[in-house]
Amino acid sequence: MPDFSLEDNIEGKVCGLDEVGRGPLAGPVVAACVYIPNDVRALPFTLELKDSKKLSKPKLAELYELIIAHCPYAISEMSPVVIDEVNISQASLRAMAEALSGMPLPLDHALVDGNRMPQGLICPATTVIKGDNVSSSIAAASIVAKVHRDRIMKKLAEEHPYYGWESNAGYPSPQHLAGIDAHGITPHHRKSFAPVRNFIERGTTKKIA
Repeated sequence: MPDFSLEDNIEGKVCGLDEVGRGPLAGPVVAACVYIPNDVRALPFTLELKDSKKLSKPKLAELYELIIAHCPYAISEMSPVVIDEVNISQASLRAMAEALSGMPLPLDHALVDGNRMPQGLICPATTVIKGDNVSSSIAAASIVAKVHRDRIMKKLAEEHPYYGWESNAGYPSPQHLAGIDAHGITPHHRKSFAPVRNFIERGTTKKIA
């Protein structure tokens, strides 16, 4: 389980940065930054923070509400247009830098999930491989980013009902791929991603959904 060991070894206010949505064929990549104040660390919910992929949807929703109620946080989205322009890796790094810049208080250090450092961070930072399994602050950022993105995709699913985004969040599930074949692509699809690019290159005349 993640804890505050890394945070405790760094002087000052230490936040966590994480992103979600690198793999989907549609929708934005979303990053979140979360700072957990010392007094909040004593609250019981912080013991339940962990990698968002390891939490049930009800638990994710519960923890999300507790995090945003008790912790300063910021969220950044990079659209499919940006992803196609700069590639998903650069878009993810850019989203994390933007989330940090959007924090409502000055911070002294950021713990960044992964092994790549975003450019232009407004404070010193440390990369942490599999950080959401190590740092509670990164785990909290993972939860905030995932819930926020899942809600975006659920709303987009109401406008584009053929792809199952309310359940697959834009990932290349069989339902999503079948939806592309049957109904075409939408403005929310990432045209640089292989299944979408292949659909475009086939020169189909199917109407964009």
